Parts: sequence; C-alpha cells; structure tokens
Amino acid sequence: EVQLVESGGGLVQAGGSLRLSCIASGITFDDYAIGWFRQVPGKEREGVSCISSSDGSTYYANSVEGRFTISSDNAKNTVYLQMNSLKPEDAAVYYCAAGPEILLMLTHSESIDYWGKGTLVTVSS
Repeated sequence: EVQLVESGGGLVQAGGSLRLSCIASGITFDDYAIGWFRQVPGKEREGVSCISSSDGSTYYANSVEGRFTISSDNAKNTVYLQMNSLKPEDAAVYYCAAGPEILLMLTHSESIDYWGKGTLVTVSS
C-alpha cells in the first residue's frame, strides 16, 4: 500500500518557521517527483514547491521563493519543506504529492499518482 504521510504543521506567529515532512512508503522514491501543494477553503489548490527525486531539480512558486526550501533524503524516502518568514497568507492545508515529473504535476493535477492527507499550517498575525 502506498502512503504519503505529512507532519510538522501547526500554529506559528508571522515571521516564524516550520518544517514539514513527507514520508513515502510503498513506492520507489527515485521514480517520482514529490511536491507540496496547499489549499485554503474556497480557493484553488496551489503548487508550492516540488523536487525531482532523481536529479534534485526543484520548483518554487513565486509567492514562496526565497522563504521556503525543499529538500529530500532519498535514503529515508522523505521530503522536507522548510518554511521561513511565514506570512498569514501561507496558512493552508499542505499536501504532499507524488507524480511523474514536476511540470506535469503543476499543470495537470490528474497526473499526480498519490496524495497525502495533509497537514494544517496556521499563521497568526
């Protein structure tokens, strides 16, 4: 059974930091790109950051560039999202996803093979 399990969400003050983790099981990690998406009720899901497990290439949304850092530990089948200088507009449910490659995941969400259940990030002003 394939599982993506997110952790690390919580409540933080604006300007603070959180590190999200996504642990994947049941898949060959190197075969997938792993992405972080977020969604606020009533708004469209947004691709935040992605990493290719095979070559390490990354993507960041403009809204998080310079503040968030994605990294992977292939030996642990884990992807991290370090979020610094958090803003109230970063508050959302953050989902981990596994798909074939970064661009497809961002432009064709139906290409995503697996989703986690999400972790809630709340940022107080």
